[in-house]
Amino acid sequence: MQKFLKWSLENIRKDSSMMSWMEEKRFEWVPLNVSMLKNLLAGHTILIVTDDDREWFGQYVLSDVNRLTKNRPILPFVSLKALFPNLNTLKTKEDIELLENMLMQSFPNGYTYFYVGKNNNIKMQIAKRKDDSFIWVMDEQLQNSFFLSSSDENLDIKLIQLYKLLDKSINALLFAEVDFDSE
Repeated sequence: MQKFLKWSLENIRKDSSMMSWMEEKRFEWVPLNVSMLKNLLAGHTILIVTDDDREWFGQYVLSDVNRLTKNRPILPFVSLKALFPNLNTLKTKEDIELLENMLMQSFPNGYTYFYVGKNNNIKMQIAKRKDDSFIWVMDEQLQNSFFLSSSDENLDIKLIQLYKLLDKSINALLFAEVDFDSE
């Protein structure tokens, strides 16, 4: 079993589609990824939330993560919008608290937000309320989040590359290929 940081670097380098951009950002990526994977291992449901421009990406993740051809257990990845179709109507702190109350009742083992998008909408505000959210944010450097630029002409490709690395990380976790103790 190898350390997760070393495993990540080897997989970034092994995948020719990763390019060098991710190798430079692995120190930012690994702690966030480890936190989300530990939550998944602890029984959390992963709630996918995106801004409107990245909704396609949320659908992509949901359609791919539990493909039966992956030969692994079906994982609890769920669209928050599918659970609560009125997500875009939330406006106040009280609205968000009502949603969180429903989520705590629905997922007694816990839940983790996986947010991808800009910081300027209510969905991001929902995700930021939980310290253990897995956030890929556009155009702003925020603590405990992975920074991407929405003006990057390769953004869509990078999102898919990040998801592919996440998916490989899930396999490494499930099949005990990595050690998270020292990341």
